[in-house]
This record gives sequence, C-alpha cells and structure tokens, in this order.
Amino acid sequence: MRLLHTMLRVGNLDESLKFYCELLGMKLLRQKDYPGGKFTLAFVGYGDESDHTALELTYNWDQDSYTLGDAYGHIAIGVDDIYQTCEMIRSRGGKVVREPGPMKHGSTVIAFVEDPNGYKVELIQLGTQGTTTMSQEATPAAAH
Repeated sequence: MRLLHTMLRVGNLDESLKFYCELLGMKLLRQKDYPGGKFTLAFVGYGDESDHTALELTYNWDQDSYTLGDAYGHIAIGVDDIYQTCEMIRSRGGKVVREPGPMKHGSTVIAFVEDPNGYKVELIQLGTQGTTTMSQEATPAAAH
C-alpha cells in the first residue's frame, strides 16, 4: 500500500494552481472537468503519480469559499533552503505566516506559508527533521 493523494477543496482553481505550481514548484499532472457534477479535479505534485503522492485540488463550480474547520492541520513539504524558499514565495506574492526557525521543543527548522484558500503548508528544512517524535512535530501548538 501507499498514500496516493490528499484532496483540498479550493475556491479559485486558477489561483490555487498558480500557488502550488509557480510558488511551490509542483507540476499540473492532470485536470478534468465534470460538467454533470459541476466540478473540476486538478492533480498536482512533484512527480508521476505512479510513484509519487499527489495533491488533488477540487473546485466545485458553485462555491468560492469554504470553512476550513479546526481538525485540519497542514501539508508538509521538504525544502533544501527554507530561507531562500520563503523569500521566493514572499517575492512572488505568497504569504509567509511563520518565519523560518527551529520548532518549539526541537531543532527541526520549519516555516509556514498559506495558500489562497487559507490552507497552511509547512516547509521543513531537509536534514533538520527527526530530532523529535512525529506527534510532537504534528501538533499545531508545538509548531507555532
């Protein structure tokens, strides 16, 4: 077994594709309209779906915003240079909501950015993770 994809509902597909593809460097893997259901699915990721996990962006044609809820946490992306990545995202109009630095109670270097829908994306400096347990890193209070 392996994880295939995670789905996020988005209010504006073009803005979301720009964020994930242009700012975070993902590729649009496939996209299909479903006129009968009035929705579009767009799959983005860093590699072919045959061996990489994808992010499914679901755009419901009749809805332009969602309540995120408090159960959702974030998706995480490993980056080689977290400081340079945050500067690039900021310079292209992206929103950095937690500047790069060590997480509370650990030494993993993290930052958070926010997509156009308000979803949080955690950036993790590769090579710094693993100094705490996964449950400590995944706890939103510990991450901020």
